[in-house]
Amino acid sequence: MASEHMRIGEVAARTELSLRTIRHYEETGLVIPSARSQGGFRLYTEADVARLMVIRRMKPLGFTLDQMRDLLEATDLLDAGPAGAGPAGARPTGAAEREELLERVRRYEQAAADRVADLRVQLSRAEDFAATLRERLRAAGDPPQAS
Repeated sequence: MASEHMRIGEVAARTELSLRTIRHYEETGLVIPSARSQGGFRLYTEADVARLMVIRRMKPLGFTLDQMRDLLEATDLLDAGPAGAGPAGARPTGAAEREELLERVRRYEQAAADRVADLRVQLSRAEDFAATLRERLRAAGDPPQAS
C-alpha cells in the first residue's frame, strides 16, 4: 500500500514544529524520513507525522530525548505485534516482552498524568495571581483593559 509523501515544510506546518526542530529530531534518531526524493528532499508519511506529534506532546511535559526515544521504541515494538504482523524490520515480541513493553508505556502514562496534575496546580496559582492583580488595579481605580 503506497502512502502519500510530504515534504518537510508541509510536515512543519502540520505539526507546528520548525524545520530546524524536525531536522534535529532526525539527527538524534527520533524520526527518520520515510524516503528521499530524487532531488534529496526529505519525504514523510502520516506515520512520521504521528511520531512527531508524540514528541511534540512530550516536550512541554519535560520528557528528555532519551525518554522520548524509549517510549517510541516501546510503542514501535508493541505495534509490531507477533512475528510477521508488524512493519518491515520490526522484531517479534513474546508474551513476557510484550508485558514489559506495556509496563514501560504505563510508566510514561503515569509520568505524563503526574506532570499534567503539576501543571494544573501551576495554572491555578497563575490564575489566582492574575485575579489578585486585577483586583488591585480595580481597587486603585484603574479601568479594566480590553483583552
